[in-house]
Amino acid sequence: MRGRFLAIWIATAALIGSFVYGVASSPAEPSATRVAPHAKPTSCGHGKKTCTPTPSTSASTTPTTSTSPPPTGHKVMVIIEENHSQTEAITLMPHLASWAATYGKATAYVAATHPSLPNYLAIAGGSTFGVADDNGPSSHPIAGDSVFDQTITAGLRAKTYAEGMTSNCMLSNTGRYAVKHNPWAYFNGTVQRANCNANDVPLGTTSSGNLLNDINAGNLPNTGMMIPDLCNDAHDCALTTADNWLAGWVPLLMNGPDYTSGNLTIVVTFDEDDSSAGNNVAFVVIDPRLSGKVVSSAANHYSLTRWLDDNVGAPLLRNAATASDLKAAFGI
Repeated sequence: MRGRFLAIWIATAALIGSFVYGVASSPAEPSATRVAPHAKPTSCGHGKKTCTPTPSTSASTTPTTSTSPPPTGHKVMVIIEENHSQTEAITLMPHLASWAATYGKATAYVAATHPSLPNYLAIAGGSTFGVADDNGPSSHPIAGDSVFDQTITAGLRAKTYAEGMTSNCMLSNTGRYAVKHNPWAYFNGTVQRANCNANDVPLGTTSSGNLLNDINAGNLPNTGMMIPDLCNDAHDCALTTADNWLAGWVPLLMNGPDYTSGNLTIVVTFDEDDSSAGNNVAFVVIDPRLSGKVVSSAANHYSLTRWLDDNVGAPLLRNAATASDLKAAFGI
């Protein structure tokens, strides 16, 4: 009998010991799922569209880091100078020539016609609208959208900055401000005029004003245009004056957060030549993704209209629909 009791006691002790050990060595709650560390991206300098992440040892994956702007979120700032051929501009404007060599240029870019106004309308509206003079908006009211209006309709931002203009969307000349160089002022539909009144603003100076504020805040528009006054655009003054004006503004643009984040392209071109070179004008593109790019295929002001439309995902406006794809030619 004593042997039987001893066997029962040993079995019971073993069972209790097993239970106690299991409780002590097991957590009361299931452990949380372990989150794998993010893959660390390699460094990504300007000019690289994507950065390949270092593979993670975990089964989970992380998105590839990209320096490319979203398809409809990039910003383009167009600066228009006046009345000189490509050869004259590149020869007599050392700052512009340096940017062209460092970043990119189109060598077979031509303006639409003469004189100034229809060229500005061609860029902003995809057509000259039959205009053959430099008269004001009261002589040439234009129905329909500009590229600026298209951008706003797409839910993005458009803005023009006109030097010498003293109030928004001025419809007449004052001082060295020439309305013929401000194309948005000619689009006179109710919506278009309201857009112009809100977003066609005085430029200011390199020390204060609308453009400097937007540069510093990283708040430049998706479709932007800078309009120098009649001296700084080389219409009434020397190309060296225009070049020095650019040398004051372009570095500010390039040092601003929009450009340093890879989200801004700067385009510098001319409305027309001086009838000396078949209207072949300079077209310089400053973009961190470019390095000495030369585009030799034919292009014109409607190609720039197409670029601005493609950039914001808008329908190609009027003659832009059949224009060469200059944006693709530059590969950006």
